[in-house]
Parts: sequence; structure tokens; C-alpha cells
Amino acid sequence: MDQNAIWMIQGTDYKENTKHLLEAADLETEIKKKNGENKNCKIGIKPNLVAPSEASYGGTTHPEVVEGIIEYLQERGYQNLVILEGSWVGDKTEESFEVCGYQKLSEKYQVPLADMQKDSSSLCDCKGMELLICDTALKLDFLINVPVLKGHCQTKLTCALKNLKGLIPNKEKRHFHTMGLHEPIAHLNAYLQQDFIVVDNICGDLDFEDGGNPVVMNRILAVTDPVLCDAYVCRFLNYEIKEVPYILMAEKLGVGSADIEHAVIKSCGTQTPTDAAILEVRKRKIVELLDAVEEVESCSACYGYLMPALDRLKEEGLLKKLDTKIAIGQGFRGKSGTLGIGNCTAKFACHLKGCPPTETEIYEFLKTYLTDI
Repeated sequence: MDQNAIWMIQGTDYKENTKHLLEAADLETEIKKKNGENKNCKIGIKPNLVAPSEASYGGTTHPEVVEGIIEYLQERGYQNLVILEGSWVGDKTEESFEVCGYQKLSEKYQVPLADMQKDSSSLCDCKGMELLICDTALKLDFLINVPVLKGHCQTKLTCALKNLKGLIPNKEKRHFHTMGLHEPIAHLNAYLQQDFIVVDNICGDLDFEDGGNPVVMNRILAVTDPVLCDAYVCRFLNYEIKEVPYILMAEKLGVGSADIEHAVIKSCGTQTPTDAAILEVRKRKIVELLDAVEEVESCSACYGYLMPALDRLKEEGLLKKLDTKIAIGQGFRGKSGTLGIGNCTAKFACHLKGCPPTETEIYEFLKTYLTDI
């Protein structure tokens, strides 16, 4: 597959469309480039199962996409497969496997599930930054990354590069947030190579990473360069590449090319994929909510649950009553203040316990606070 190619297919038969896409993009040749004729090479499939929510909610990889990948591989004699993932801090991966349909996939195709929250890890020198990476990921011969194209409340978007964060232990995920996310994401990708990317662009939420506001596109993409993939997603979502710093950081580290001008868009199937539904400039919900928050080193789950809770309060006309910034994040440990979310703000005059508290808990807590003003 041409490194500059971005293959696309559109339609609602997700499993068969995935198989057609992989045939057009010639996944098998990519595997042979790295592993020769070894049919027993260890192939890892990494979806995005950030939380236990069905794919229709817009936050997790559609199981039919992964099913298509499995069938494509098994039909060609590749049986040494594993599905590996670690949900975000605060949710259990085993619950995501069950709710998102992956337990059924595992049983149907006899492909094991590997929970990275329970995996051992090793400290790796990732081009000048030492990071803990799960051992199961390190032992793979070929990694197929299957992210959801969606928004993110801290990094604006998440797709190929950021999805590898599910292959590090929880304590390293917390460490990533203390380092500001962007630089460690780039360095992680400089060490842990993703060999092929299948992007679920079926109905990702373009505002919140855990879903809730799905935007139906019914597309699936195939790419080999994760930097080019995310650069394309920036354009698709009307962001400048510089607005998502880890993309250019990864390019500088030699992970791939962000030169979207030289990308070759190819389509397969009977429908012609289109960007028209998204490319109209629109103001994102997340931008409107940021002024209410003072965030320092917050974990994805805590911040991710806060944003949709604030959106609900805004829709109800309550957010305009807010008289102080809402503090959230590890940077507030041991500090005092007025209003805080999560255990890190335990010394604040008014704070909500939890690591992380749920969206509903945050919503009800803030609604009570705003009602009492």
C-alpha cells in the first residue's frame, strides 16, 4: 500500500465493507513485508473501547469493523490473533469488552481478549522519553490499530496516534496527563509501531471522546501512516494541524508524514465517500464550555465526564449562573479553592468525590450547586 494513500469505503454493511477495504488496500502484503510468509506471526488488533458504551453512542470502535478484520485474516490463514485494549482510568476494560460486543467476537472466532489494565509492562526508551508500555503490545509481530474518528475535550481530536494510549498501564496514563499528553503521545508512537490503521468513521462523536452526540458518516478508512491519518482528520474536522501538537511532534520524531497535500485519497465500493457533511465550519460544543473550567493535568475520564455534564447544564440554561471556575485535575492536589471535581480537589470548599466521578454524578452535583446560588 502506498504510504501516501488513504483508502475509504462508505455504506452500512460494516463487516463486508471492512473486508473489501482491506482487500483494496492489500493488508496481506503489508503483513508479508514485515513477517514474510510466516502465517503464525502474532497480530494484534487494537480497537478504541474507552468506556463500556455501544458503538452507536459514538465513542467506541464498531465490533463489525473488527469482525471484518478477523475474517479477512483468518480466511488467509492468520490464526495467531489477539484483541488488546485498556479502557480509560475509571472504567474496567472487561466491562467494555462485554458491553461493546467484543466478548461475543472472541467466542465466535476464538480470538483471545487481552486486558491491558491487567497486563505487565516494561520501561522503554521512546526516543529520549522513558515510558511504560504493556508487554503484550511489545511482543506483537504486527499491530492493526482500529481507532474511532472523534473529538476529544483536551486534544481536540483522537484517532490513530492517540489510540495507542490504550496500550500503556493506568499509572502511565495518569503520568501522560501530568506531562501534557501531546509530547508523550508522540514519543509512544516513536517506539510502538502501528503497522496498519483501520479507522472507524461510522458515527464518532466529534465533541466528546466517550460519545453521546454521534455524527453518522458510515465510512471506514485504511491508512499505513498514522501521522498522515491524523493530519487528514485535522483537515476533515476543520482544525489546523498545529492545533493538535502531537501530530507535528510525531512527524519530527520520524513516525510519519503530516504532508496532507501529497495524500492520495482512494475509494472502493459502489458509493463515493464524501467529506461534505463535516467540512462546513461549525462551532464545537467543547469550545463553548472551556471557559467554565480551570484544568490542570486532569485525566481523560474525569475531564471527559465533566464536559457532557456541562453541556447538559448549558442546554438547561443553568451554566450561565456559574460564579467561579470549576477546578479539575491532578494539579490541584493539596490546594484549596471554591469549586472542584474529583478527589484531586478534596481540599476545596465545595467538591465532588470520585476518581473519576461519573457524568451523572457531576451533573447532579453541579446542578445542585448552581440551583443554590
